[in-house]
Amino acid sequence: MKHFTVGMAGHIDHGKTTLTKALTNIDTDRLKEEKERNISIELGYAPLTLNEEMEVSLIDVPGHERFIRQMIAGVAGIDLVMLVVAGDEGMMPQTREHMDILRLLGIENGLIVVTKIDRIDEEMRELVELDIRESVEGTFLEESPLFFVDSVNGEGVEKLKEGIAQKLVIHSSRDASGAFRLPIDQVFTVHGQGTVVRGTVYEGLVQEGDVLELLPKRIPVRARQLQVHHQPRELGRAGQRVAINVGGVSKEEIRRGDVLVSRGHYETTETIDVALTTVAELQFSLKQRGVIKLHIGTAEVYGKIVFFDRNELVEGNEELVCQIRLEEPVVTRRGDRFILRRPTPTETIGGGKIIDAHGGKYRFGVETIDALKEKMAATPEERLFQLLLDKKMLTVKDVSKELNVPEEEVKEQLSQNESLLSLPSGELTSESVMRTLSGSIETELERYHSEFPLREGIKKAEIIQGYQKTYPKRLVDWTLEEGTRTSSFTIRGPFVSLKEHEPHPPEQWGKRVDHVLAAIKKEELQVTPIQTHLSAQQIPQGLHDELIYYFHQQQILFQIDEKLSIHREPFKKAVETLFKQTDTAFTLQDAKEVTGLSRKYLVPFVEKLDKLDLTLRQEQERKWRVSEVENWLDNES
Repeated sequence: MKHFTVGMAGHIDHGKTTLTKALTNIDTDRLKEEKERNISIELGYAPLTLNEEMEVSLIDVPGHERFIRQMIAGVAGIDLVMLVVAGDEGMMPQTREHMDILRLLGIENGLIVVTKIDRIDEEMRELVELDIRESVEGTFLEESPLFFVDSVNGEGVEKLKEGIAQKLVIHSSRDASGAFRLPIDQVFTVHGQGTVVRGTVYEGLVQEGDVLELLPKRIPVRARQLQVHHQPRELGRAGQRVAINVGGVSKEEIRRGDVLVSRGHYETTETIDVALTTVAELQFSLKQRGVIKLHIGTAEVYGKIVFFDRNELVEGNEELVCQIRLEEPVVTRRGDRFILRRPTPTETIGGGKIIDAHGGKYRFGVETIDALKEKMAATPEERLFQLLLDKKMLTVKDVSKELNVPEEEVKEQLSQNESLLSLPSGELTSESVMRTLSGSIETELERYHSEFPLREGIKKAEIIQGYQKTYPKRLVDWTLEEGTRTSSFTIRGPFVSLKEHEPHPPEQWGKRVDHVLAAIKKEELQVTPIQTHLSAQQIPQGLHDELIYYFHQQQILFQIDEKLSIHREPFKKAVETLFKQTDTAFTLQDAKEVTGLSRKYLVPFVEKLDKLDLTLRQEQERKWRVSEVENWLDNES
């Protein structure tokens, strides 16, 4: 099945919402204010049933100029647009601005719908069509089919549905092979369920249970449940409208424009190099470092425009390269489309493509312009790095196939470019991919060490499992091993930690923990339960299990039964004394005479010697494992 998103565009009160209802039988105006004012304020969504081969989401966008940001957020991720024009009014200013925005966003698939045809006669229909055809001449809608529809009585609705299906059947579905990315356009709470976000999936797949990342705040979340138009799904894919019940974050921490992504795959940026195409007519000039509003995905962010070949943009209908410096971070990548608007006086300036999502600082002048244009041209090397950014790790053969270049050319780039990395298994990756993955793991470990300072780290298997939906297992494993060589990570047994991390009690409880250990040490072998000591120091109950695990893991205490633990120093001293004052084997009675312990403490003590492989029980005696005891005592010294 193919998955598509269809958007509407057009002037206010030209019948987009009524047409949506005629096509889907759903009223997308859900807000009280929308009902009272009879205008769309927020984006509306509805499933459009066309045939069994495709699943289509319909987006109804506001037509009023005050809600242009909602319109841009709605059409940014669509596969097909319907330009809606009321028959009794024809092309209007907002219709033309919507057309500019659609063109600048690179939308190339569309059709035209004339509504309210009950208000015009046949002769007027011809005039309306002529006016529209003249208005769309030279645009992507120039050859588009045009439909006349009465959304109230249903005239022309079925023909329109057939036209939409014919347009979509030859349109490719979005690529679901990349890492998951969903720009959020709605966030709300559901009683008993928690926080829910909605959006159109730009890339990749998402499954129930996936651990994702909310950008730009870098909050880890879990996809608990998925729905597509109120129907539960286990999987969401590129091109679909998906609602995701996310765990680990509150509604107040999310806003429209945030992006839900595969963990560790995307970075944020505040400086982007762009190829900008301006609208045909600019009402006002735009000065160097002038304030702009960037619309990208569903985000709307203020910033400044930086020119490298002029101090003022005066004429419209220009194509130029420049830079945008933002006040807040956004999530984007090379090739993404954007719209630029002027905050005041309000005006669409233009739009275009991202050349580099992580722009640098450049000098004013022709050299910078040439460099940006060269970067825009996408050299084979850049295409290779973009491919590795998408796929993470590929063989030389796969790269050759994807880029349609000889394998020898790929090998030559590998030998000449230090930013290309070869894994021991033979696959290729890039320094950027590895750096992003390594940085994400470091951030995760920092957060984990902060939350659980008593623990050694995260199990290596858990890290690999958490990332392997985005990164191949071998790449994650290799990145961790490389991290140990570059002093980023430490691997101790099954655990991975930051190099500088040593398990330790939380600072605010450090002195009280010292008092607990001093009290247990003073008791020597006849100890009271460790919980008693922790409670006596008024250490929070929630920390008890963590602290006990830490004491045992670090062998500060030796656990002899469920409740009793002996400090390492008296424990070692008792083992040494018993070893020296008994023969190669000893009985419980022998141990009692040496240690003076009652049976309550003596039995778990000698059983602990068995568990440490220091003794071997043989019927009523225990035989010393001499070499093991000597090694153990040396290590404990």
